[in-house]
Amino acid sequence: MKIIDIKVMNGPNYWSVKRHKLIVMVLDIEELEEKPTNKIDGFAERIEKLFPTMYEHRCSKEYEGGFFERVREGTWMGHVIEHIALELQTLAGMEVGFGRTRETSKSGVYNVVFTYMEAKVGRYTAEVSVDIAQALIDNTPIDLPAIIQKLREMREEERLGPSTGSIVDEAVKRKIPFIRLNKRSLVQLGYGINQRRIQATVVSTTSNIAVEIACDKEDTKNLLEAAQIPVPRGVIIYDEEDLERAVSKLGYPLVTKPIDGNHGKGATTDLKNWEEVKAGFYAAKKYSKAIICEKFITGRDHRLLVINYKFVAAALRTPATVIGDGVSSIQQLIDIVNCDPRRGYGHEKTLTSIKVDEFTENILRDKQFTLDTILPRDYELWLKPTANLSTGGTATDVTDTVHPSNIVMAERIARIIGLDICGIDIMAHSLRDPITENGGAILEVNAAPGFRMHLDPTSGLPRNVAEPVIDMLYPPGTSARIPIIAITGTNGKTTTTRLTAHIVKQMGKKVGFTTTEGVYIQNEKLMTGDCTGPVSAEFVLKDPTVEFAVLESARGGILRAGLGFHQCDIAIVTNIAPDHLGLGGIDTLEQLSRVKSVVPKSVFPSGYAILNADDKHVLSMREELSCKIALFSLNENNPKLKEHCEKGGIAAVYENGFVTIMKGTWKIRVDKVTNIPITFGGKAEFNIANVLPAMLAAYLSDFKIEDIRLALETFVPSPAQTPGRMNIFYFKNFAVMADYAHNAHGMEAIGKFVSKIDATRKVGVIAGVGDRRDEDTEALGREAAKVFDEIIIRQDKNLRGKSEEEIIALLTKGIHSVKSDIKITSIKTERDAIDHAIRNAIKGSFIVIIHDVVVSALDQIQQLKEDEDSGKSSIDSLNDWVI
Repeated sequence: MKIIDIKVMNGPNYWSVKRHKLIVMVLDIEELEEKPTNKIDGFAERIEKLFPTMYEHRCSKEYEGGFFERVREGTWMGHVIEHIALELQTLAGMEVGFGRTRETSKSGVYNVVFTYMEAKVGRYTAEVSVDIAQALIDNTPIDLPAIIQKLREMREEERLGPSTGSIVDEAVKRKIPFIRLNKRSLVQLGYGINQRRIQATVVSTTSNIAVEIACDKEDTKNLLEAAQIPVPRGVIIYDEEDLERAVSKLGYPLVTKPIDGNHGKGATTDLKNWEEVKAGFYAAKKYSKAIICEKFITGRDHRLLVINYKFVAAALRTPATVIGDGVSSIQQLIDIVNCDPRRGYGHEKTLTSIKVDEFTENILRDKQFTLDTILPRDYELWLKPTANLSTGGTATDVTDTVHPSNIVMAERIARIIGLDICGIDIMAHSLRDPITENGGAILEVNAAPGFRMHLDPTSGLPRNVAEPVIDMLYPPGTSARIPIIAITGTNGKTTTTRLTAHIVKQMGKKVGFTTTEGVYIQNEKLMTGDCTGPVSAEFVLKDPTVEFAVLESARGGILRAGLGFHQCDIAIVTNIAPDHLGLGGIDTLEQLSRVKSVVPKSVFPSGYAILNADDKHVLSMREELSCKIALFSLNENNPKLKEHCEKGGIAAVYENGFVTIMKGTWKIRVDKVTNIPITFGGKAEFNIANVLPAMLAAYLSDFKIEDIRLALETFVPSPAQTPGRMNIFYFKNFAVMADYAHNAHGMEAIGKFVSKIDATRKVGVIAGVGDRRDEDTEALGREAAKVFDEIIIRQDKNLRGKSEEEIIALLTKGIHSVKSDIKITSIKTERDAIDHAIRNAIKGSFIVIIHDVVVSALDQIQQLKEDEDSGKSSIDSLNDWVI
């Protein structure tokens, strides 16, 4: 078997619009295509023995044991690997359940698709699942526990912590989108100008000064003491001399901890003699030069959580503990505790397994115990100096028993420090009474407090402490989103995107948009190249200045990683035509239509999908959509559009020389096409088709008709506003148009425009691409022959899989099938082809250059135009050219 490719989906995609996190592995099972599982001796028995828990996999049988039954009956290895991948993740603490395996057009090659929780883990799972399947075939040993442990470790490295994860989960429940900004815990909630950021439990509203104060334990203590909050007596020390003075002043028992530590790092409690104090001092020294030495307060360890200056939860924390039974050793007692199904590796479960570490060894040594020591019955041994859950501690929810006086004090403390998310550590025998009366004290105030103990306590009620965080970040009436208009289709996407963005900008909005030649924020080009995938979309949505996003969404990005957003307000589908077929497993127009339909399927139920009623593939998308539908057509008598409007639907049509919005059977004429520069006086019919959905999207965005009209009339086709799309340069004797019509459908549209141009000679500079089907390249040649009197064939920089000779032969075959005597010139580079066409232009000719690199082509044409204007050109001076 051979893995051909592994793709990681992270948004609505070809395989599932609702399941965003999918691994798509293209797998060639080679000779196993002729050898299903029932023909491999002992395979069924071996997989059942290795994965007994797979009995729960129902597969297509719809009952437990169904998958094993399929294996015994005979199924293909891609299907088996899908189930292995799902089970491996589940065994490693990542509950996943969706998978599917589909054949491709190539025999023996399958798309193996399954859900994942962490991308890196998903990739590794795909690879190791193939290895396990091969080992099962070959009957070779498999160290399954080691594989599962590696998956767990990878998961812990990649996943968000429980606190950050809980806030993200709460945001997702409220349909608030999120983007992870780094490999750690920095996360963006919301989009554009409405975004908020969180990092662990520090959020964008948290005061930096408050965090600094909380991290400086001495400052915190001084502020609290000044406000009559009970705190332990203590001093700051730097060396052993200071330590001796502190012991003399405070007396035993003591606590030592770093002045700027957190999460209990370097803290040692209940120090009762000089050796213990000295050891605690040096333990703290590992984290800070300045050490706090303070009186040890007896009692129980409590944590109070205050969010947005309101008390929300309290927990009683107990360090990792074992209790003697008079029979078992300490190690055996630890093993027994770790058998609790609630304990697991890292943060995968409610509790963390207890590990014997340096702190544990120090405690045992101080008590003159070893791991082999048998504890007396009911003897309680704390194995850690602090009660952190991450080291095996437990938590009991005590929220409902906290005395009102303690609640008031906690909220005061949050205000005194200035922390909007504040964890307060209290040592007291109980919180049922005011700590001012029972000898309790505030030990620490924590920025970025952990939520795990409240979300999933060992006992007591769980508290959704993430809820008040989201309430604080997004109070009622505020939005986390910005409007998104997404545009897809085969041709016209970029022009429609630019026109839509122009309209939005004219409405006074700060707009970000993506196109095939760059990403723009407020009309500033910030990225260059084909920027129609999820990375570019996220770039716009991450920008904190953007108020409105217009996103061109091409097939490549959808197939490669899915959409860069989960839902949009409006989706436009321009058309579906043969292009890129045979690539990425997309071989038919029906499959291509399904790829493009991912965009309208991602529209909110209250939003609109704007569909081309003149294209049967686009129109058929209506059947699977759950949002509202709007149509557009170049023909007001289109029967589907008329039926839609008669039922009260909204549409945009081209009628009687106007672009018009239909509300039911009522017409709202927006503008004459002759007033809209991009239509070239109505000659560029395909641009009228681009105007209609852009205009309709603006109307559905509640923009005024008069504003839309003004925006349409100020969108002038030029290298600045529509680079590489219908850019016409008027030389003294001829005209040159640059466009990006890279397929037969686009060439046909250009042909309709060129046919309306009165010219002595029409010259086309065209190119084929090696990764297209032969029939598509021939079709491009045929359409070009219908348009031009002379054709120059050039080559793209990237031939993409075919030789120059092969591409030229295919284009020539298509051209000659229409015009056998047409003049064809082959010139290798785009630059030389453009130069040849312009320098050899005859009077009154119209040259169409179908370019590859937008900027280079436009710069070259502009330079030749400037050379002519300055007299540097060798082009003869003739009468002015007029279209």
